[in-house]
Amino acid sequence: MKFTPDYNDISAAHSRIKSHLNKTPVITSTTVNELFDAQVYFKCENYQKMGAFKFRGAMNALSQFSDEQKKGGVVAFSSGNHAQAIALAAKLLNISATIVMPKDAPQAKVNATKGYGGQIVFYDRYTEIAEDICAQLVEKHGMTFIPPFNHPHIIAGQGTVAKDLFEEVGELDSLFVPLGGGGLLSGSALSASNLSPKCRVFGVEPEAGNDGQQSFRKGEIVHIDTPKTIADGAQTKYIGQYPFAIIRHLVEDILTASDEQLVDAMYFFAERMKMVVEPTGCLGFAAAKAMREQLKGQRIGIIVSGGNIDMKRYSELLASRV
Repeated sequence: MKFTPDYNDISAAHSRIKSHLNKTPVITSTTVNELFDAQVYFKCENYQKMGAFKFRGAMNALSQFSDEQKKGGVVAFSSGNHAQAIALAAKLLNISATIVMPKDAPQAKVNATKGYGGQIVFYDRYTEIAEDICAQLVEKHGMTFIPPFNHPHIIAGQGTVAKDLFEEVGELDSLFVPLGGGGLLSGSALSASNLSPKCRVFGVEPEAGNDGQQSFRKGEIVHIDTPKTIADGAQTKYIGQYPFAIIRHLVEDILTASDEQLVDAMYFFAERMKMVVEPTGCLGFAAAKAMREQLKGQRIGIIVSGGNIDMKRYSELLASRV
């Protein structure tokens, strides 16, 4: 397996998985354009199969399984979106899937993962290590482990999001991408470097979990404790080595957004754009809005990474904003 993927891998992934994907819309908002004094394009992966961009990477990875790997099945760990993505991709490819999920994962994501046929093993994300549990299952059952971000095939699949965006709207000046483990950001940076070389790519993570920002500043991967944030899809403790090798060279900067900013963004998406977006999916918009004075006159891309959130929790968060 090649250590660092490149744009050719993204192009190959796109050809491999395109027939399985929803063609997600690129949406604009007159209100946002006026607020930014710029042209803003939202790439809405909340309308992707299983409700998030993660399906792309999962489908790309599982599509390359050998017959022996298919027979052994796949194991993954995730708080939700990667779990659903692996479970759905496995179902479509007739591969058994076991998902290691935290006990406090959103119920909607647990239900969806089960609905796609995934067998769930729960763990305590604050006291147990998901990778260790996966390693035990690999050793015991001969499964193949597919991590949520630290894998070249995952990065290549996620990079097709930005590829789709650039091919639809053309070159951009700035692109804002949610950041958890770095699969989406690194893949987006690779696509940008090839399709829109002058585009500045910004990663955005929760303020409470800025391991990516620390890593970017220090030039090496920084590990933190599991952050407490409403952005459950970005509650990662470190960036993967594969993504970081790309991010440190191709990304302009790593920004953060507070939970309060994320709720504001969720509220705007719901009220003005009629979209359900999960907190993690709001990271890019929240950060871009905060630095909009610096973005005047630009063509801006914002990746909305997903829309999977428990409706009760969603209602509570929106109510807290009123």
